This record gives sequence, structure tokens and C-alpha cells, in this order.
Amino acid sequence: MKKVFIVVPCYNEEETIEIYYNEVIKYLTGDYDYNVCFVNDGSKDRSLEIMMSLAEKDKRIKYLSFSRNFGKEAAMYAGLEAAKKAKADCAIIMDVDLQDPPHLIPELLKSHEEGYNLVFTRQKNRHGGSKLSAFFSLSFYKVYAFVTKDKGMAQGARDYCLLDKKAVNAFLSIKDHERFTKGIYHFVGFRQKVIEFDYAKRSAGTTKWNFKKLFHYAILGMREFSRFYEYIPKVAAWVVFFLLCFDTGKGIYNAVQANSYYAFDWNPIRIDGLFLILFIVLFYLFRLLYDVRKQTQRRPIYIEEDSNLEEVEENEAE
Repeated sequence: MKKVFIVVPCYNEEETIEIYYNEVIKYLTGDYDYNVCFVNDGSKDRSLEIMMSLAEKDKRIKYLSFSRNFGKEAAMYAGLEAAKKAKADCAIIMDVDLQDPPHLIPELLKSHEEGYNLVFTRQKNRHGGSKLSAFFSLSFYKVYAFVTKDKGMAQGARDYCLLDKKAVNAFLSIKDHERFTKGIYHFVGFRQKVIEFDYAKRSAGTTKWNFKKLFHYAILGMREFSRFYEYIPKVAAWVVFFLLCFDTGKGIYNAVQANSYYAFDWNPIRIDGLFLILFIVLFYLFRLLYDVRKQTQRRPIYIEEDSNLEEVEENEAE
């Protein structure tokens, strides 16, 4: 019997966890051994308490709790590590708010049985969602595709996906501390498939993603999976070039008008060019030093505070 490990990141989701549980268990069907692992990302509400209560009454429910909020990316990584330790044949990542519909689980597993290593999902539309949110989403995917040259990530792509053992191992082999999971999915390759579904509203509560977090996430994605920072000095170099052309032309015009070589003013050319080049070099070096510092710090991607995953390992040993 194949083992399926469902990873559910949670941050202050006390209103949605039980609703999710009551819905998802309807689709834990077929000849599979299921575990649903809630990853508590440092919640300040009753999320962990509810997870522990569910684990008491249903042995398929597992939980893993962080010592503080490390972010959804770390929660997904931790969940996949748990799936690997549990020797799961495949892992499914999904949100707890039911915007990732559980009724797709059988279809994801069917695609897995067909030989796909990675099965993604994407929303076909955002009917019922915020128009402003839809606009920013479309803008992000267009800009991301342009700067990364990755045309595979379509608008509406979700973290909701299935990964088999090979994909899980490949995903975990990437130790980036600043993680952009959607980009990593496409980076690892393998045989992939996309399943589309209609937009679904949250089951309860409010989203924990504000504009600031989404903006940072977008910049992170473009930074980690593009040569984005190489474009900056290139563009700036063109700006310097046109600025020099303008100042040179202006200097020549003034010299001709005055009928004197000494009317040609070199100062704007020197000052504009040198300062702009200096700022480009400084920015590029600081960005490079920052990335090197982040990777050499060797900080853990997450810190575990509590878990009942030992039961899974003990069962495997038996």
C-alpha cells in the first residue's frame, strides 16, 4: 500500500483547521495509507491545540510546531522533510483554508499513478476574488516570465501540488534559506503536469498575506530564479551612455555657439558618469555580499519545538 503524506502549513488558522479536517477526510480514499501533517508556523492562537486534539482522535493526523514564525516556505520544507523521514511514496502540499480544494486529491494521485513526478495546480480564474489582487497577480507572472525566461509558471499557479519521492529528494537538496517554492518546482524538472480548477474562497478567517509580504515574495522569486541583478548595471550603463551623449552634445553646441573650445563644459560629463557608475558598482557589490552572508551563516531553515512525527518513524521501524 502506497503512503501519501499531506503537508498543511498553518499560521494563526484556528478558525479553519477543523473545517479543513472535516472536508479533507472525505477524500482520503483508495488503496493508500494517508497521513495529514499540520505544520504550525509559530501561531499565536489555538492552532497547535486544535492540531493536537485532532491527532488524539485520528492517528492519521500528525503535527509539527515551530518555535516561532519562520514563514510558509520553511513550513513546506519541514513538511517535505517529514514526508521523506516517513518514507512516503508521494507528498501533497496544500493550504488549510480550502482555497486548495481537497476534492482534487484523487485526481492528483491518479496523475501520480500515471507516472508524473510533479503535479501542479492552478486557478483558471479569480471570479469572486479581488480585482486589485488579480491585477497584481497577472503583473507578477508576466514580469517573472520576462526576467527569468521561465514560461512554465502560468498565472494562478498554486503551491498546491503532488511530489513523488524523486521530486521530494530534489526539492530538499536545495538548501536556499530565502526560498521561492514555485520557482524550485520548475527548477528541479522531472515529468510534470498541471491540473486547473476554479477560484475558491477561504473557508473562514482572513488571509495572513498582506501587500508587503506579497511584494517581498515577488521580489524574492525574481531575484532567486533570474539574472535580475545583472540587468540593473546593464540598464544603468545605457543610462550613463545616453547621459554622456546628451552632455557631450550640449557641450559641443555651447562651444559652437560661443565659437570657442573653452566653452565646452566637461564637469557634468565627469560628475554624472562617475557618480552613476559608482552607485551601480556599490549596489551590485552590496547585493552580492548580502547573498554570500546569507548562505555562509548556515542558519537552520526552521526550528522544531514540538511534534508527534516520532510515531510515524516508530511504525515504520516495526
